[in-house]
Amino acid sequence: MKDPEAGLNIIDLGLVYDVAIADDKVHVKMTLTSPACPVGPQIMHEADAAVRGVEGVKDAKIELVWDPYWTPERIDPKVRAYLGF
Repeated sequence: MKDPEAGLNIIDLGLVYDVAIADDKVHVKMTLTSPACPVGPQIMHEADAAVRGVEGVKDAKIELVWDPYWTPERIDPKVRAYLGF
C-alpha cells in the first residue's frame, strides 16, 4: 500500500519495522513519518485492511511504534537516490 502523501509504498519508505506471523495471525510494527501525520489514521486503516486481505490471515494487529523514530535515512536506498536524498 502507498503513503497517500508521498505516493510511495510504506515498505520502501521504511515505515514497516517488523512483521511477525504465527499460524493465521499477523502482527505488524510500523511507524509514521511524524506523530502529527495528517493521514496517519488512513495509513493505519489501510495497512490493517491490506494485511487482513491476505489469503489465510484470520487476525491482524497493526501496532504504531515511535522507537526508533522515523528519518529519511530509513527510505530504501534506491528510492532515496531516485528522490534525490
